[in-house]
Amino acid sequence: MTTAAVKGLVERLRDGENVICAEGYMWELERRGFLRSGPFTPEVVIEHPERVRQLHEEFVHAGSDVVEAFTYYGHRAKMRMIGREDELETLNLAALEIARDVADRTGTLMAGNLCNTTIYDPGNIETIEEVKSIFQEQVEWAVKGKADYFIAETFNSFGEASLALEAIRKYGKGLPAVITMAAYVPDRTTDDVPFPQAMRRLEEEGAAVVGLNCARGPATMLPLLRQIRQACKGPIAALPVIFRTTPQQKCFHCLTDPVTGAKAYPAELSPLQCTRAEIRQFATEARELGVQYIGLCCGSASYYLREVAIVYGRNPQAARFKPDLAMNLATGSAQLFERGDHVRKARAFMFGNIE
Repeated sequence: MTTAAVKGLVERLRDGENVICAEGYMWELERRGFLRSGPFTPEVVIEHPERVRQLHEEFVHAGSDVVEAFTYYGHRAKMRMIGREDELETLNLAALEIARDVADRTGTLMAGNLCNTTIYDPGNIETIEEVKSIFQEQVEWAVKGKADYFIAETFNSFGEASLALEAIRKYGKGLPAVITMAAYVPDRTTDDVPFPQAMRRLEEEGAAVVGLNCARGPATMLPLLRQIRQACKGPIAALPVIFRTTPQQKCFHCLTDPVTGAKAYPAELSPLQCTRAEIRQFATEARELGVQYIGLCCGSASYYLREVAIVYGRNPQAARFKPDLAMNLATGSAQLFERGDHVRKARAFMFGNIE
């Protein structure tokens, strides 16, 4: 266990440092067979806590500065949907305990998590009051779990994002907040606030970091980030999904299979994943833009996050295992492998260079 004091989020950003934050727990645990696509609720925290712990450790190994407690969709509205509302507090405190333990052992920051509630309706006072209650209890549990700061993420409505920030400021004992929103197809929130303006308002309301996460892939998030960078004075965040969104299909919800034309979201997105080179290019452009808080969201895996970390000047433990294609039979140097006719013939067969 590390004994040195861990530098806080705000202090790092004020000193011009960058913060790498792994997200994407929900999709990675679904891919591994421990979470159901569709509801995406995190009962894995209770049923298989060792899997959550392992994924935290993997992401730190790949370069994450942050261990984010896996309470995404672990709120009252979603747990009620699956009939497990009575386990709500148990789940939240367990997720926070796991994250705190991993953070303490690895010398990283631990973040509490709030997210979109799926019930928010700006025209319905009952849902607004329920959203406030959901945020309050999760903030109070995160304080109890000794979070270092809060991540409030994936809001499509400025109003709901603002309520999350309000709860953190009211009940969060002074802990800083990172507020990120999901941009779908339009460059405005679902309550019709242009994203640059929404980010600026959240900044003015006291968020330590504002930005975008989820929904858009690197190619369609970057243009909007450039507008946000111009609108905001403080640090901005970028955590895209790892899918090949395009100007014609701006968010991963509307992506279609390149062969069949069928809708790919949420369970058939595999053929639309970015390459590692595309993730490196995104990280390079984000760093040049001045994005200080960087990561990846849905679809991410440790090998993708490692690429971001390396671009941002880090040397994570996982960098030891980055590809070395010179030592591969198919791609390696002739000096290493082409020592006989059979090896040369095998390589020719691989690439179809057959006489």
